[in-house]
Amino acid sequence: MHVMTVTGALPTDEMGVTDAHDHLYLRSPLLAGDEIDDPDKVAGEVRDGARSGITTIVELTPIGLGRRPDVLRRVSVETGVHIVGATGYHRDAHYPAGHWVLEAPDAQLLARMIADLQVGMHPTDWTDTILPLDPARAGVIKVGASFGEITINERRRLRCAAQAAIQAGVAIVAHTEAATCADEIADQLQGDAVPVERIILAHMDRDPDPARHLDLLARGLFLVYDTIGRTKYHPDSVRLDLIEAVCAAGRSAQVLLGLDLGRASYFHVDGGHGLRYLMDAFVPQLRERVGDELTQRMLVNNPAAAFALRTAVPA
Repeated sequence: MHVMTVTGALPTDEMGVTDAHDHLYLRSPLLAGDEIDDPDKVAGEVRDGARSGITTIVELTPIGLGRRPDVLRRVSVETGVHIVGATGYHRDAHYPAGHWVLEAPDAQLLARMIADLQVGMHPTDWTDTILPLDPARAGVIKVGASFGEITINERRRLRCAAQAAIQAGVAIVAHTEAATCADEIADQLQGDAVPVERIILAHMDRDPDPARHLDLLARGLFLVYDTIGRTKYHPDSVRLDLIEAVCAAGRSAQVLLGLDLGRASYFHVDGGHGLRYLMDAFVPQLRERVGDELTQRMLVNNPAAAFALRTAVPA
């Protein structure tokens, strides 16, 4: 089995410790003044994460939010950290009025995801359509829904993402705003024929209710707990309680871990807890709670299974 990284196909058994949800470039109307767009700081942050033990980062910035596939390739080569890039489209609020993503027909939305996955990501997300595609291919699809609802346009993009995922054999990571609409997102993707094990729901640790999580996991999908270190939502002790309950119920094989550092101020180089936090601060506590074997499963084995290509490795 292989995963597609920005430098090419990688055997999944070489992924190692994986941060399953993060951002190395991100620009959005919702992040004015806190955008991630400094290549030197990105490289420094990834080096810092690598020193802590992270060997793969799943970078989940989708189309239209400031992706820089050229920089991701360079940083991956310079640091030795594998980076899985994303295609797809976020929730409506991340796009300013008049952005082409909000107005594009389904065929265009689908075609641009397929290009990202099979040829290479566009260097400016099609704001300058003359430019050639970057050699870096996406290896996962990102989608998003609004708080408490999936808008008409978000549903359209979910349908297109389902088609792209099936065609390219990749997983879909779905942003749930404050852990809402989880079942609705899964229902639509499954209704559009996405295999349930290809569905990964993000931010569900915003609602740390073990019963709700076990109901979702019973469907066969993955959950990525990715607000680790974000005390404004919950202290890590609450997340650890949640993970311990999920593991006790026999669902450890469906849990992924990440940090979702979606603001420059979250980077260690800018005073935040940074990429190092996962391995230096959170994982030692996790090992004490659930042991080395289950911790290894969530950091290494599960991401390898969740992000593996289900089609032939592209040439």
